[in-house]
Amino acid sequence: MILEMKVPSPGESITEVEIAEWLVQDGDYVEKDQAIAEVDSDKATLELPAEASGTITLKAEEGDAVEVGAVVCLIDTSAEKPAGSDAPAKEEKKAEAPKKEEVKPVATESKSYATGTPSPAAKKILDEKGIDTKSVSGTGKDGRITKDDAVKATPSMGTPSGGSRGSSRSKMSMLRRKVAERLVEAKNTTAMLTTFNEVDMSPIFDLRKQYKEDFKAKHGVSLGFMSFFTLAVVRALKMYPAVNSMIDGKEMISFDFCDISIAVSGPKGLMVPVIRNAENLSFRGVEAEVKRLALRARDGQITVDEMTGGTFTISNGGVFGSMLSTPIINPPQSGILGMHNIVERPVAINGMIDIRPIMYVALSYDHRIIDGKESVGFLVAVKEALENPTELLMDNDPKGALEM
Repeated sequence: MILEMKVPSPGESITEVEIAEWLVQDGDYVEKDQAIAEVDSDKATLELPAEASGTITLKAEEGDAVEVGAVVCLIDTSAEKPAGSDAPAKEEKKAEAPKKEEVKPVATESKSYATGTPSPAAKKILDEKGIDTKSVSGTGKDGRITKDDAVKATPSMGTPSGGSRGSSRSKMSMLRRKVAERLVEAKNTTAMLTTFNEVDMSPIFDLRKQYKEDFKAKHGVSLGFMSFFTLAVVRALKMYPAVNSMIDGKEMISFDFCDISIAVSGPKGLMVPVIRNAENLSFRGVEAEVKRLALRARDGQITVDEMTGGTFTISNGGVFGSMLSTPIINPPQSGILGMHNIVERPVAINGMIDIRPIMYVALSYDHRIIDGKESVGFLVAVKEALENPTELLMDNDPKGALEM
């Protein structure tokens, strides 16, 4: 019996996927539920499992865009499993070495720019500069290039002077193309502005130093910065609900819950999984969810549902060393908080100069529904919570807050 395997729908509104990679070869024997391909949608990369055991015949190439419901392979379920095989045969794809074309000498017409030749000293200088002797006019006898000519010679800015100048062209994945479209959409359809502030991270450093070992031993996850920032954002969203809103046509939709999208880097590009109902989570709950989502994104297991429906986004460019940036809104959301790297800086504290770990933070927001008062107030509220986490995030009981 020949089974036709069709592309399943990876989520609502998705009509097309792209074959990112076949994990088997044409003619392989596959087992039921074995991952046979990775497919890209405009929201995520998903694995395609075999619907039955048998010999597979591929009907699409890597890079092909195929509609949901289209046949991508056939499985001959009547084929017998190869003898002596306890697991599906899976040979590694062997990249064929490109055939080298025979290079034949081509006669070219040469043009001389100097009638002489360089002296040994001049040639050494020109070689070190990467300058062709033909581009230098000699002032010596019979046009000979002297040492002084070589010293004064400068390379032409319009002429390559050695080194690789190759280029390559590759097709962008469907996910990357969709990210590009959404970024352009955000720039073109929102009245986006960015406001900045700075945060003294000393109080958080002190808390983590005191409690991080007990926290990890008790909960199995590290006490990072994301739980502090997420809970500080939740508090600020409750104070300034316009930031937790979005535009739908001529209406503004405001939410009484906080679904926080967190931007993470995955193997296929930027992923933005969502922490649902972050307002109900403790420090442990946030850290556990951040770890779970980051691992799923890294392993390519994140689902469309896990990346849909956030009300506000937090992006941490600091892990890559960014000092300051203007993050782009994740539509249809109206706000995004950008975290950055932490640098020790001199600051004035009670009239005295002290060295503190400082992070610059940025809030990009849609000015169509969020005014300056709300945007600045929101970011100040985040700053206040991060600089006084014991009182504003832990109800003056850090030990109890971190044990929950």
